[in-house]
Amino acid sequence: MFQERARRALERLGFVFKRQNGSHVVLRRGNRGCVVPMHREISRGTLQGILEQAGISVEEFMEAL
Repeated sequence: MFQERARRALERLGFVFKRQNGSHVVLRRGNRGCVVPMHREISRGTLQGILEQAGISVEEFMEAL
């Protein structure tokens, strides 16, 4: 999955950009946060880790795409 699509989906779910450190972007929603790598593509395992950090189910994420 392209990181741009993943980031937009998270923003649709209420996450907002907080900061960028190198090639990683930090998004927050309330007291939950997640780090999204700005690589061209995100592997399945990395995406699963992002969703766990964010406290979002795969179904919620897929609906936001």
